[in-house]
Amino acid sequence: MGIGWASSGVEYAQVYRARLLRNIKQPAKFIFTDLILNENIEHMTKNIGFTDNEIIWLYQYFTDVRISPTTYTLKQLEKSINFKKRKGAIERDGAKIVRYHFEKENKFVTAFLKENGSNIVERVEYVSHDFLIRKDYYTYTKLLSEYYTPRDNRAHLYQRRFFNEDGSVAYEQIVDGKDEIYRMKDSILYSKSELINYFLSKLNLTSKDVLLLDRATCMGQSVFRNRGAARLGVVVHAEHFSENATDNKNILWNNYYEYQFDYARYVDFFITATDVQNKFMQEHFKKYCTYVPKVVTIPVGDLNKLRYSMKSRKSHSLITVSRLASEKHIDWLILAVVKAHKNIPQLVFDIYGSGGEHDKLLALINYNKAGSYIHLKGHADVTEVYKNYEAYITASTSEGFGLTLLEAVGSGLPLIGLNVRYGNKTFIKNDQNGFLINYDGNPNLSEITDNISNKILKLFRSKNIQSFRKVSYHIGEKFLANEVERKWEKLLEG
Repeated sequence: MGIGWASSGVEYAQVYRARLLRNIKQPAKFIFTDLILNENIEHMTKNIGFTDNEIIWLYQYFTDVRISPTTYTLKQLEKSINFKKRKGAIERDGAKIVRYHFEKENKFVTAFLKENGSNIVERVEYVSHDFLIRKDYYTYTKLLSEYYTPRDNRAHLYQRRFFNEDGSVAYEQIVDGKDEIYRMKDSILYSKSELINYFLSKLNLTSKDVLLLDRATCMGQSVFRNRGAARLGVVVHAEHFSENATDNKNILWNNYYEYQFDYARYVDFFITATDVQNKFMQEHFKKYCTYVPKVVTIPVGDLNKLRYSMKSRKSHSLITVSRLASEKHIDWLILAVVKAHKNIPQLVFDIYGSGGEHDKLLALINYNKAGSYIHLKGHADVTEVYKNYEAYITASTSEGFGLTLLEAVGSGLPLIGLNVRYGNKTFIKNDQNGFLINYDGNPNLSEITDNISNKILKLFRSKNIQSFRKVSYHIGEKFLANEVERKWEKLLEG
């Protein structure tokens, strides 16, 4: 669906997959279907690790404009609006906004720049007689325009036009609130669902193609109906069922996979990230369904190498890497470290990641006067960062795989986490490279933070850190890229 500057595990799994497929010389495209207007999609896909020729964006596919970085300049804009002849005035409103005033016409044009002080234009807004009438979006050329009319004292969007490189209209989208119509050269489409159907038909998939479905939300039926002769695979990224709502007669599938599971006989293969989930899924299909599909295990991530620290690791240092979301329970980790710090004053804890819980977590750190040893480090490329720390901690209660756990063992870190299925059990061998903490699904806050704190104390007071580190590296060896590449080759050849 979408992608952002702080992407979810699904997008990171796709990037790992892209690299593996490149390594085995298997051409692949990654299709994004959200309407992304706040940023050029290329900036975000390149930032996470995709190459431009690997990306298909649904809305750009029907134009001849390439996926590319934004390079459109203020000079090009000024030429396009005939700025000199119209004798306008320029106003700079901050470092990222340039405004062109045309007082005689009672109009102004506002250019929003890529970054502070640059001359690269990402978006332009046109205002006439105090009403917004148009927005233009640019990459190396104008990609699309949005058209507005005043309604109820607000700018009402009624149309989008998507352009080819030469400025001709590739297709149009007519918008009225949640209703939308797409006017293509050879078709009229009455919903986004029809747009996806149309798009899939234009791919002309054959029996030599493999179509992988990472998310089925709002598109599952379209993919199943329009796959053509391609083989269809479904990637399972999370827990596939709700344990609390499952009994001996009925199972409640995860709503993100329910459609795919209901029509599993039309899926050529499912992919799970761990053998444990593979076995579990097949048992569930056998027990609750009339059909047991093919399920293969391929880790969603890999290690291109094991990473060793060339200098001493930070003494008594802990790291976690995560979206700052409530289900990750970073607050438990903060409270546990606060408790452990009373016994180990040199303890430090760095939290990498961004998300909606940032302010809440910062307030919790400040409330406990822990700002000198617990730090929110923000979103960063942490590939070479893990090896600087002594241990990794997590309080996530559900990980289909756990890419950060993989990266942690690949840098030789002992791990502390909850005794939950899949990710933690895959990477944490209790008392061998860290500790698994009992978890019953409804913990008392004081009790769970005590348990995490006690394991932190046990780790740093033990003499086993070096032996734990060796076991983590040994686990990491099983996930080196060449091992995972072989699994992809075997699946695709089959």
